[in-house]
Amino acid sequence: MGELIKIIIAIFLPPLGVFLQVGIGKHFWINLLLTLCGYLPGIVHAVWVVAKNK
Repeated sequence: MGELIKIIIAIFLPPLGVFLQVGIGKHFWINLLLTLCGYLPGIVHAVWVVAKNK
């Protein structure tokens, strides 16, 4: 899957974007918690994970 598509998914559904990049692991659970606490922190974390793990 293209990196641009993963970044777009990370913006609209942050946990899904992280899941597609790294699977279910610590980053997924951290992102799910951040998204539940506030949508913007979840987006920032998801975009960071997707961009970092190219």
